[in-house]
Amino acid sequence: MRLNEHTKLSGQRVVLVPYEAHHVPKYHEWMSSPALRSLTASDELTLEEEYEMQRSWREDTDKLTFIVLCADTYEKTNDEIAAMVGDTNLFVRHDDDEPKKYVAEAEIMIASPAARGKGYGREAMLLMFKYAQQHLPLRKFEAKIDMDNAVSLRLFESFQFKEVRRVEVFHEVTLERLITDDWLSWLNTQVQLRAEKYVNA
Repeated sequence: MRLNEHTKLSGQRVVLVPYEAHHVPKYHEWMSSPALRSLTASDELTLEEEYEMQRSWREDTDKLTFIVLCADTYEKTNDEIAAMVGDTNLFVRHDDDEPKKYVAEAEIMIASPAARGKGYGREAMLLMFKYAQQHLPLRKFEAKIDMDNAVSLRLFESFQFKEVRRVEVFHEVTLERLITDDWLSWLNTQVQLRAEKYVNA
């Protein structure tokens, strides 16, 4: 999605930048891990296929993605590649109940084990929620999580998502969060978003 191609989002712990071609080699290195592919239900891709995937994230109107940077590392080095810790994505589709509005399926990945447990994923997802609801006509957010992924389940429950179904054959739990005035007020207490112009590094 081209919506965010010139947008950088800054929080306290993380900075979110558009997924660019120069991020692909490190992203591909992350996804060579079978454990990470299992956690994210991802297929193994060649490097060229990873570049094609990056281009699709930029061009496709139903996908929105940011690379997650450690704010401290980025501030010290001004090096996006050194600061990369993960990504956050939305898959956007029309809402069956309100066709003029959308549902956004949310994903967060903190790839490096050393970067986990530091609040990066939580803040990155909150920044994505805030940005997306400001720029897209969304009715609700959704998350589909492996039943065994207790960390992600707890994370989305902390965002006030509620379980709406379980699909045993896919070993998957679906959680949802309607975008209400009360929830937006809560969201505003959780994160301060600073949006700046992004210049391709």
